[in-house]
Amino acid sequence: MAAVVTNAATFVLGFVEGGGGEEESSTFLVSPDVGLMLWTLLSFFVALYVLRKYAFPKITEALDKRQHAIEDSIDTANRTKAEADELLAEYRERLKEARVQAEEIVTRARAAGASTERESVEAARVKREELMAQARKDIEAETRRAIGEIRNEVADLTVAATEKVTRKTLTAEDQKRLVDEALGELDFTALSGERR
Repeated sequence: MAAVVTNAATFVLGFVEGGGGEEESSTFLVSPDVGLMLWTLLSFFVALYVLRKYAFPKITEALDKRQHAIEDSIDTANRTKAEADELLAEYRERLKEARVQAEEIVTRARAAGASTERESVEAARVKREELMAQARKDIEAETRRAIGEIRNEVADLTVAATEKVTRKTLTAEDQKRLVDEALGELDFTALSGERR
């Protein structure tokens, strides 16, 4: 090592003093000294040994740690991606199921609405028919009652009129005959809305 430093110093001094030192420098570079080569090789192997003993293991260890960290990061990223893909597939499946359920609910609601509408229309029709039938019965009953009252009134008036005209009291048999004749002449079917 000292020889290398000595030769380098000689070269620099020769260059500075000699105005270039082309002869010495060309000799020094073209034909190296054996001692210089041995010292250079010795310095190289010592440096290599020191690097192998102390620096390379730490560098290798740092590189291995870095490699493991990168591999762990890649594994974690792959696991995270797989989980994300799984969650996405599950989300899509649930979304699909939710859409199917929503369509089923809408279909059932439409069917229920249509059924309720049909039932309401049918119930209204039945109620209307019941009300119409009841109204007909009420009208017929009222008509019969009114006709009965009219018959009684006609009978009473006929008997009274006959007694006034004849100025005598009629027997029950005569009253009945006169009432039947008077009632026969009246058209009660026109009053009840019936046709013969």
